[in-house]
Amino acid sequence: MNSKPLNFALMGLALLAIWLLLSGLYKPVLLTFAVLSVLLTLWLSARMGVIDAEHHPVWAVARYLPYWPWLSVEIVKSSLDVARRVLSPAMPISPTVFEVDASQHTTMGRVVYANSITLTPGTVTLALDGSRLTVHALSSDTIDYLLSGEMDRRVTRAEGQRAGNEPEPPSR
Repeated sequence: MNSKPLNFALMGLALLAIWLLLSGLYKPVLLTFAVLSVLLTLWLSARMGVIDAEHHPVWAVARYLPYWPWLSVEIVKSSLDVARRVLSPAMPISPTVFEVDASQHTTMGRVVYANSITLTPGTVTLALDGSRLTVHALSSDTIDYLLSGEMDRRVTRAEGQRAGNEPEPPSR
């Protein structure tokens, strides 16, 4: 089945929804510009060949739904930790650059993992080389957390795969 028309339509709807949410103005002339700008963007994207399953994966929407709330909680927890470290001189700050492996099987999965690390305050993904990420962390606690693999396992699960160190599901 060719999913290109579905990806094309979903991308158009997503772009239009974002445009409408960000503009907040619903006058006829502005709605006309919204539709025209979305159509122009879709046309340019089609000409560049970036409307396909890898660039606009329909499957990702459903699979990543449980991941986003979890990541949001992690971002809040990390924000509070960074704020405590900045405001309290007694708390250790030990900036470190280290490497961590990504167990995702697709480029998109590894990019989501790298961006999730960067979104979490106190960490920045500096480089992604194959399945190896170079990360800057504000403290050793953050390093330990990333090396525990919790975020990696969750992204891999959202990707639709089982992480290498995750147990087999029970057979029925």
